[in-house]
Amino acid sequence: MADDAAKPPPNQPADYTPPKVWTWNKESGGRFAAINRPIAGPTSEKVLPIGEHPFQLYSLGTPNGVKVTLMLEELLAAGHKGAEYDAWMINIGQGDQFSSGFVEINPNSKIPALVDRSGPTPIRVFESGAILLHLAEKFGAFLPTGQPKRAEALSWLMWQMGSAPFLGGGFGHFYAYAPFKIEYAIDRYAMEVKRQLDVLDRRLAEAEYLAGDEYTIADMAVWPWYGLLAKGGAYEAGEFLDVKSYKNVQRWTDLVGGRTAAKRGRIVNRALPERHSAADIDKALAEAEAAKAT
Repeated sequence: MADDAAKPPPNQPADYTPPKVWTWNKESGGRFAAINRPIAGPTSEKVLPIGEHPFQLYSLGTPNGVKVTLMLEELLAAGHKGAEYDAWMINIGQGDQFSSGFVEINPNSKIPALVDRSGPTPIRVFESGAILLHLAEKFGAFLPTGQPKRAEALSWLMWQMGSAPFLGGGFGHFYAYAPFKIEYAIDRYAMEVKRQLDVLDRRLAEAEYLAGDEYTIADMAVWPWYGLLAKGGAYEAGEFLDVKSYKNVQRWTDLVGGRTAAKRGRIVNRALPERHSAADIDKALAEAEAAKAT
């Protein structure tokens, strides 16, 4: 039975040959097939809501979304009152990212997207790494100003931006979401993800944080992806990838995850669909603790 399950289904023969010109004539299958398409632009008309705070975040509590809420919560914890924000959930499963309002602030239709309304002219910022950098420079926080520490932090930030597609779109897709298992694809991406974990483990063997002795936006970018993976919380693949063997990654994951801002940021646009004040998070955390106690 197991051997039969591993074989491609009838509509995906083992000797498949790509056509000369690819055309989109059927859904690819898998968990996100209904929202995947080879074209850009809006599919529906919808105006995005706007709250009262300087920053308007349109996102979801996925790893890329958590990067930004973690950063905003860190800024608030550090006393930057100007970092107050409204967070609105974008339900990608229902196609909210293809609404006209969202496409206007992110033509790539991916979460997260931020509108900085702190000045006379609203500024759109999309791509999670760009948002982290925008906020770090705006508030002069969590990004070293002197070299070589600044270069180190930015290098690890860009490392994450380039590496995550192998983890999520590559390994995660073929291991957890694809409509059938392909040994070659899983082996290919498992090898790359384990190489990335080794890269992190070796770096964290010589430094407390990714940029050195200072907590930066590099840690905020990497932790939601690889910290989750290190604790077996991504794709139910912890045992498969032997994540416990990466001891330095485990140490760093616990260090970052123990921060109050990390605990607060990770529930926004997930357990807490919208966030408009610190009290919203306080209430959600209290309810979660109460639920554990019962």
